[in-house]
Amino acid sequence: MSDLIFSVFPNENFVDLGLYQSGKERCEPAHSFGPASRNHFLFHYILSGTGLLYADDSKGNTKEYQIRSGQGFMIFPRQINTYVADDKLPWEYVWIEFDGLRAKEIIEIAGLSPDTPVYHARSKDLREHMKQELLYIAEHGNESPFHLIGHLYLFIDYLSRSSMSMKLSQEGRVRDFYIKEALNYIERNFQNDISVEGIAASCGLNRSYFGRIFKEALGKSPQEFLMNYRMVKAAELLKLTGFSIKDIANAVGYPNQLHFSRAFKNVYGLPPREWRNKNRVKA
Repeated sequence: MSDLIFSVFPNENFVDLGLYQSGKERCEPAHSFGPASRNHFLFHYILSGTGLLYADDSKGNTKEYQIRSGQGFMIFPRQINTYVADDKLPWEYVWIEFDGLRAKEIIEIAGLSPDTPVYHARSKDLREHMKQELLYIAEHGNESPFHLIGHLYLFIDYLSRSSMSMKLSQEGRVRDFYIKEALNYIERNFQNDISVEGIAASCGLNRSYFGRIFKEALGKSPQEFLMNYRMVKAAELLKLTGFSIKDIANAVGYPNQLHFSRAFKNVYGLPPREWRNKNRVKA
C-alpha cells in the first residue's frame, strides 16, 4: 500500500481562487492513475523519485513527459491524462486541486499550458517556499477555510514567481489594466442593469476586443463572469439573510424572479429556495 494523505476542502464560496482538495502520496513502483480528466486545475509537485505523464495537448494529441523530483506538472480542466510512477524509483508527490475566476490568468503567468504542462523553477528559494506551502495545505486539512485559502494564495504567489518569465510583455500589462478596470466596474455595479457593452465602454474599449481579452485572461466570457459573480452574491444572501427570493433577485441585478431562479439553478444545480433550505446558516 502507498502512503496517502488526503483532504477535501469544506467550503466552495471563494470566487477568485478556491481550493477543492489536496494530498500527498508515496507511490508504489509502476503505480498509475488514469486515463481520466478533471473539472478543475490539478497541480502535482514531485518530492522525490520520477515518473511519466501522458497528457493531451491543445490539439488533442497525447504527449509523454518524464518528470523528476523538484519538478511538477499541471493538469487542466477536461484534459485527458495518465500518470505513472517509475518501476524502480517511484515518485512521491504532493498535489492541490484549485480553480476560480483568476486561476487561468495566474497559470498563464506561470508559463503553464496544455502544451507546456511541466513546472520548472527559475528560483530554488521560491520553489522551496512553494513546496512548503503545498505540504502545509496537504497536512493541515482540518484548519479553517480562510486559513487554508490564505496558504493557497501563498502557494500561487510562489508558483508564479518561481516559474514566470522575468519580463511580461507590454501587451500583457495593458490587458491586465483593462481587466482590473472591468472587474472593479462589475464589483461596483453588479446589482444594476449593466451590459457587456457598458462594461467595455467603462474601459474605453469596443465590445468585440474587450470580450476577447476578457476570456483570454479569465477563461470565461464577460456574460459568464457577470452571471457567476451575481450568483455567488445571491448564494451569500440566501445563506446568511432572511430576504425573500424576489428581494435577493433584485439585489443582484435580476428584476425578473423567474430569470434569476433559472440562472441560479444553472450555476448551483438547485432552485434558490431549495438551495437555501440545504445551506441556510442558523443563528
